[in-house]
Amino acid sequence: MSTEQHPVEHEDRWILGLRGMSVTRISVDSRLVAALGSGWEVAFAAPVRLSLGSAHTNPSVLLNPGAQDVAAALALSGAKVLSPVAFKSGFLRFVFDTGHHLTCSPDASVEAWRITGPGGWRFTAPPGGGIAVRTGSETSEPRPR
Repeated sequence: MSTEQHPVEHEDRWILGLRGMSVTRISVDSRLVAALGSGWEVAFAAPVRLSLGSAHTNPSVLLNPGAQDVAAALALSGAKVLSPVAFKSGFLRFVFDTGHHLTCSPDASVEAWRITGPGGWRFTAPPGGGIAVRTGSETSEPRPR
């Protein structure tokens, strides 16, 4: 169960209301998709870095959804989200209770990632960087880096 109700906006980031939710399903088509509890879904079209612990002490694995090279993401199955942050630059970071870190940078040519949830919440990292946020009928335009 999540300890946060809704995403919270800060000056340079959004703290997503996903803390405590578990990864319930991982799938891949042209994207890597992780389903979380309470109807939330995180989808990556751009390459994603997966590391165990600090990237400074442990090398990361590059997951490439376009090439369906994402097998290492199966380690996240059942993991609980500890820290879900979407930076307004378009960078996304998730930290899990297993010690895994999942990070995605903005991409110049594709929507790097998308997070959708109940109540019409949608966060996207459009091509070129920034972040677009929508809840219900409200939309904010992508903000440059």
